[in-house]
Amino acid sequence: MGAVRDKAPSGAVADREIVHGTAVAVGGRAALLVGASGAGKSALALSLIALGARLVADDRTVLVRRDDGLVASAPKAIAGAIEARGVGILRAPRQPFARLAVVVDMERQAAARLPEIRTTFLLGVRVEVMDFVAQGHFPAALFLYLVKGRVDAA
Repeated sequence: MGAVRDKAPSGAVADREIVHGTAVAVGGRAALLVGASGAGKSALALSLIALGARLVADDRTVLVRRDDGLVASAPKAIAGAIEARGVGILRAPRQPFARLAVVVDMERQAAARLPEIRTTFLLGVRVEVMDFVAQGHFPAALFLYLVKGRVDAA
């Protein structure tokens, strides 16, 4: 995916893209975990799966623009499999596709206690971006975000 973008693209936009990232879903809402190799994408996904999330895709995620949103899925060759460093390739509870709700930037550490909401554009669609939080509560907080969303500050 490259760097998280903060501007809308100009010109024609594709309807489909394969991005370097891992996607997990809860109740049809997906988080796309992006970052360099070794950033912890699969580790965070495994923590979310342990909480009840389902794997959409590990390492490569297909994004397709549908209506006003994006749908994430896995390339057939890797569907239902996730790499656990030091353990091997594991089968995981799978969700074939889910609507993208948030991108988690594993290379940016959240500094603010109550961070400003950031967005990016993928395939011309605005998507919320959440910075990684290097605290033990982050998998549970992200899980709840996918289930219930965030309370907007007034």
